[in-house]
Amino acid sequence: MKLDINKIKTLISIFAVFLLCSNLSFSQQYNLNNEESTLIVYGTSSLHDWNITTENQNGKIVFKDINTSDIQKLDISVKAESLKSGKKAMDKNTYKALKTDDYENITFQIIKVDNISKKVDKKFSVKALGDLTITGVKKQISINFDVDASSAKSIILTGEKTLKMTDFNIEPPKALFGTITTGNEITIKFKSIFN
Repeated sequence: MKLDINKIKTLISIFAVFLLCSNLSFSQQYNLNNEESTLIVYGTSSLHDWNITTENQNGKIVFKDINTSDIQKLDISVKAESLKSGKKAMDKNTYKALKTDDYENITFQIIKVDNISKKVDKKFSVKALGDLTITGVKKQISINFDVDASSAKSIILTGEKTLKMTDFNIEPPKALFGTITTGNEITIKFKSIFN
């Protein structure tokens, strides 16, 4: 029986498309739910400890394979002037330090995942590297966070990261003519929910 070259080419093309579609079906994207997510910055000052909460953030996470928490992409953007402390004077000093007139957003983008360890079924600990940009200064940081993919409808990322403001050319804010000074070190705690 003689094989038709055109039929073979057609079969190979169909098979290639099938493989491509199969690979794409494992890639899943989830978008950040701003209403349910929290991102809080904790700091110190010569007067008292303080915290400031994000009211406006967005982002997305894309998995190559959600069953192994194989993250292909993770982007987060925080509107700088959505950081609120409940005190107008403090917020004003924060926005001045963050130069929000020139830099509207604080962004984080994952560069690579160094390690994924399974805790229990569909719950993982992740070690990754990413680019954090504040006041236009981009720094590569390491970050550890937990991924909970046990729900069929949402992905939950939780973690925290301690940073120094001066690493991003931010002068720690002062108040009352410099009599109250803010500590250089801050800790960012987050619970990011993606749907």
